[in-house]
Amino acid sequence: MNVDWLLREAGSIASLFAWHLGLSVIPVLIGLALALPLGWLARSSGPLRSVVLGAAGLLYTIPSLALFVLLPAVLGTRILDTINVVVALTIYTLALLVRTVDDGLGSVPADTLQAARAMGYRPLQRLLAVELPAAVPVIAAGLRVAVVSNVSIVSVAALVGMPQLGLLFTQGLQLHFLTPIIAGIVLCIGLAAALDSIVILTGRWLTPWQPREGRS
Repeated sequence: MNVDWLLREAGSIASLFAWHLGLSVIPVLIGLALALPLGWLARSSGPLRSVVLGAAGLLYTIPSLALFVLLPAVLGTRILDTINVVVALTIYTLALLVRTVDDGLGSVPADTLQAARAMGYRPLQRLLAVELPAAVPVIAAGLRVAVVSNVSIVSVAALVGMPQLGLLFTQGLQLHFLTPIIAGIVLCIGLAAALDSIVILTGRWLTPWQPREGRS
């Protein structure tokens, strides 16, 4: 590792890290907001469930680089517009989380639903006050996968010139210089671990009734 290079490029690396963080997190938030109603639709729609889940599965099979290249033509944007990466990663996040939300809602015990109906909860009240809180552990598990996947996929956008930590990889390859590559790998792993921890802690905060390790 060339420490002098790291110190000299610290400002640029910090900027790339900030871009990487934003491009990783924003699509997860948008994707989750879209996946909640779609996952509920899949769970409650009967025959339509297989169509919704199948479409989500197909979306996730689209190669990320192809999506980054094709979206500017579809959206009418420039190749380096941030919106291209945000839309692409939102599509991947949505594809992952629709099934996760469906599975989470499906994991709610039947007796819990019966008790909510007996207490007079309307469908929307039951969804917000009973089903979604009970589904948080499953949804949080899916979010962890989506967050870590996004941190990795964002790096591919370096091939189309998008500023983020992936540029350290291309720079290192072009210069035959290992330091930026190692720095990029370490920062990506650190970012993924930090975001994963945030999802875990948020899930625990939202489900205080869940048993915790070390609790009697």
